[in-house]
Amino acid sequence: FLSIFLFTFFRGKPGFPWCGHCKKLAPDFETAATRLKGTVPLAKVDCTASPDTCGRFGVTGYPTLKIFRNGEDASSYDGPRSADGIVHFMKKQAGPNSVTLRREADLEAFVNHFDASVVGFFSGPDSGQLAEFLKAASVMREHFRFAHTIDMTLGLKHGVDTERVLLFRPPRLSSKFEESVLRFTETITTHTLRRFIRDNIFGMCPHLTNENRDKLKGQDLLTAYYDLDYLQNPKGTNYWRNRVMKVGSQFASQGLSFAVANRRDFVDELEEEFGLGASDGGDLPFVTIRTQQGFKYTMREEFTRDGKSLERFLEDYFAGRLKRYIKSEPIPEKNKGPVKVVVAESFEEIVNDPEKDVLIEFYAPWCGHCKSLEPKYKELAEQLYSDPNIVIAKMDATANDVPQAFDVQGFPTIYFAQAGKKDQPKRYEGAHEVKDFIKYLKRESSHVPVVSRVREDL
Repeated sequence: FLSIFLFTFFRGKPGFPWCGHCKKLAPDFETAATRLKGTVPLAKVDCTASPDTCGRFGVTGYPTLKIFRNGEDASSYDGPRSADGIVHFMKKQAGPNSVTLRREADLEAFVNHFDASVVGFFSGPDSGQLAEFLKAASVMREHFRFAHTIDMTLGLKHGVDTERVLLFRPPRLSSKFEESVLRFTETITTHTLRRFIRDNIFGMCPHLTNENRDKLKGQDLLTAYYDLDYLQNPKGTNYWRNRVMKVGSQFASQGLSFAVANRRDFVDELEEEFGLGASDGGDLPFVTIRTQQGFKYTMREEFTRDGKSLERFLEDYFAGRLKRYIKSEPIPEKNKGPVKVVVAESFEEIVNDPEKDVLIEFYAPWCGHCKSLEPKYKELAEQLYSDPNIVIAKMDATANDVPQAFDVQGFPTIYFAQAGKKDQPKRYEGAHEVKDFIKYLKRESSHVPVVSRVREDL
């Protein structure tokens, strides 16, 4: 009997609307289950067929993934959703919180890994710091690799002469531009160790993957995309990474982070978000910057082997000379209908017009709910067409960049941007009947809405 399970709670019984995210996860979950057979059982529960079970475990969204240990609900699964990511994540779950190292060969084998390693060196089994280390490892095991030893001689070659924790960056990312082994010097607690790992584990230029991308968000990030392959061609892979690091080290104090990535892993994102095709750059890396605010830039000059083109790109970026890349449909030549069509290039002019109250719908062309809303939304616009202070607008959020202040996770999503308060857009949470929109606008608008039943002719 294996003590750890991964369950996915989904919705997909015939006669019920299939959950799109469940459909997307299903093939990866099945592949991971096959590869983990005999190590970690993966199971699934259809919440339309077993609503009581799902209710007992607090499942309210789909799919929900949970880890069970010894028959108990241990934690929610918040790891990657790809087959490779699930396998990698759950193999970590199957082992001990921290691996015990007894010989130097054990230490070398543990740190010679694709991922970073956190190793504690302690004076004996009764060490208070060892107890704290194991407590921290149990909390963070889902995200990092931990090992420990009570043989202090194993740390001599790394300069360890007292109880110490070391962070070993992956050997494949070893570089002359930064230390490969970092020393943790504070008193061990879960909080201090978590902060140390978080601040240092990625180093100056990490390998960006689909599995760690969320951890690297929230910072201004330059990424070089090329045919990266640490398994088959580590030397060629680090050739370009070293050039990024050499140039990046000149700008390290200016708040920009750096990464390298395999372009094949991000083909769709690069095309959709930056307008870059698979053939752009040829065999040379192409470079993007995405800021915390969601601003995007691309390096149009060819990446030269001496790094000078990257240096010029960064100089222009920090000097504010670069033009942002914005994914946008063309601005409509005619836009006199009751519902104003907004694209990314016209967003500032229409939605952020400081003199106008604007209600804007973010939609997707394929969205059934959006199609159902369309006639009601048009009727609303017609009733307010004679009001010079209110604009009823819509934007295809799949074909245009959505500004950071407008959080669009599903469709339709509707926001109200009040005149004079464009930095504080409000999400509309009301019903989708015309009378409900009118009631909302009467309450929130900067002017009393002028409502007419019939739209005036143009």
